[in-house]
Amino acid sequence: MTKAKHSRAFKGHRFPPEIIAYAVWSYFRFPLSLRDVEDLLATRCIIVSYETIRKWVGKFGTNYAASIRRDRTAPSDKWHLDEVVTPIRGRKF
Repeated sequence: MTKAKHSRAFKGHRFPPEIIAYAVWSYFRFPLSLRDVEDLLATRCIIVSYETIRKWVGKFGTNYAASIRRDRTAPSDKWHLDEVVTPIRGRKF
């Protein structure tokens, strides 16, 4: 998002855009529940209810989820295997 869109999207919210962005990003990036994200923010002395995080996820979540999916590498058809040699009863396999 550009700076102008960024500030307009977060206008009227009690918390700064960085905190909202971090909460929504961590919810989509890691397998965390809303209460886990609430606890994660509480360890950083940011008191937010899980309901507020749920509203943020509903409002801002699609953009963050799309950017996370876009940044991941696509699966390819190349595989890289390492060789493993195991001796069993004196014979190498």
